[in-house]
Amino acid sequence: MVSSPFWARVQSYYIRSMARFFFRRPCVTNTQIPFISFTFDDFPRSALLTGGAILKRFGLTGTYYASFGLMGKQAPTGLIFLPEDLKELQEQGHELGCHTFGHYDSWKTEPSVFEDSIIENRRALNELIPGASFRSFSYPINPPRARTKRRVSQHFLCCRGGGQTFNVGKADLNYLLAYFLEKSRDDAEAVKHLIDQNRQARGWLILATHDVCKAPSPFGCTPDFFEDIVQYAVNSGAQILPVIQAWEALRASSSE
Repeated sequence: MVSSPFWARVQSYYIRSMARFFFRRPCVTNTQIPFISFTFDDFPRSALLTGGAILKRFGLTGTYYASFGLMGKQAPTGLIFLPEDLKELQEQGHELGCHTFGHYDSWKTEPSVFEDSIIENRRALNELIPGASFRSFSYPINPPRARTKRRVSQHFLCCRGGGQTFNVGKADLNYLLAYFLEKSRDDAEAVKHLIDQNRQARGWLILATHDVCKAPSPFGCTPDFFEDIVQYAVNSGAQILPVIQAWEALRASSSE
């Protein structure tokens, strides 16, 4: 039996609500200036070689969420990172985050299996970069189950989801909201309007995408679009930092 559009919307609302309202870890975003973070899921090579080059031209760094089980493989978002890309990422000062080893669906995967994939991803990282660790996490594909969210929170300082908006007031470190650029890649003004709103609210806007190339997948965007958004973000006066650095700055600001 095929689900009707109505029931599909109901299920989507239920999944999003479970992720946003259970097992929260409140974080007050009390700051005098807005924050913006640029993040990339799956870590396709183009995200670093093209997207990272654009960030570098502006003197910026971002956060790359890696699934080591995809390393070197061809995925829907393009060729995924190679071992040598990790050295380049570190030298440029980017943050490397966790995206599970097997790129597991956060909603459809059993919580214990999902947690095992996080541990496997950490082990794979240490085999290539001894002593390295993940400090932040991005939920693959869908929002997480409540029990998955609780398990994941034990491994990271903060975890990022979706939501298509920015964080303001009391954010949830177990499910930080983010805006996927590809959903508006034909409407740059919509993203710029959100950046303006984030500036006025003095919030924390986490922008996310996947590949950055001239012929992007449905999950990515073009270099021209990405550079336009980066330029506008810089002009907004926001402090632009990778996720963990932004969280640390917000924590310091709130404690003051």
